[in-house]
Amino acid sequence: MTGPLLGAHMSVSGGLHKAVERIRSVDGTALQIFTRNQRQWKAAPVSGEEAAQWKRAVRDWGPYPVASHASYLINLANPDPDKAERSVNAFAQELLRCAALEIPFAVMHPGSHLGAGVAEGLAAFAVNLDRALELAGELAQEPAQKLDGNKAESVSVLLETTSGQGTNLGADFAHLAEIMERSRHAHRLGVCLDTCHVFAAGYDLRTPEALGATLDELDRAVGLARLRFVHVNDSKTPLGSKKDRHEHIGQGEIGLSGFAALMNEPRLAGLPLVLETDKEDDLADDVRNMNILRGLTR
Repeated sequence: MTGPLLGAHMSVSGGLHKAVERIRSVDGTALQIFTRNQRQWKAAPVSGEEAAQWKRAVRDWGPYPVASHASYLINLANPDPDKAERSVNAFAQELLRCAALEIPFAVMHPGSHLGAGVAEGLAAFAVNLDRALELAGELAQEPAQKLDGNKAESVSVLLETTSGQGTNLGADFAHLAEIMERSRHAHRLGVCLDTCHVFAAGYDLRTPEALGATLDELDRAVGLARLRFVHVNDSKTPLGSKKDRHEHIGQGEIGLSGFAALMNEPRLAGLPLVLETDKEDDLADDVRNMNILRGLTR
């Protein structure tokens, strides 16, 4: 299949490999999953059989990009030491699951400062992210993991842009830049741009000129070479609303003109574009949204 790398976040209900079957059923060429229930702290490691089934399914599907999305419970910027420690451990386990499944990217939100302040939150996030990365490398050496440190280190962390809701960090591209500057492992850090989030944060995408200016700003902050994944979601709320409300393509405030600009922006060519919009089990909404996006490509 030729054309843009288009896909969706898919359920792993029935087994991790089922997500690959689902993306294949809609002719998707990019995929995002939760490796475990995103609303629970306790998560089992990936079993040998799970990993084998997953790898077979991916091999049969094709050499397409895959990312995991870390649990929404994880907050590496939490000012509470005990809660921050829990997040460090949980994210280290996520990295190990990605390594076991040979998933190269783990997407995560840059956390919430919960009233401690932006500067304090960013500093805490960077420290705790480094701790999680290093802990994953240490745990990978344990015999029970059947991994080695190098394999654990093959997973890149993609910091996702956010809408700026509440005390969330990451709505300003400068936040991502500061985390990277503070981290001892900056070479393993990249960016996942969410169209709904950046629009709600105040970065316009609705015309080729507006999109170009937003990408210029991201380039100045962190460098476009760091951009590895894109979440393609329209926004239910207006520019600068600070609200994270995903909408189907063309039915929100970004509109078809904005997604036409995105689909034809040379600097985004070849990047995985993944939907995170509501859908039923028949996946018809994913098919419709991907067809709309393909139709906008010149």
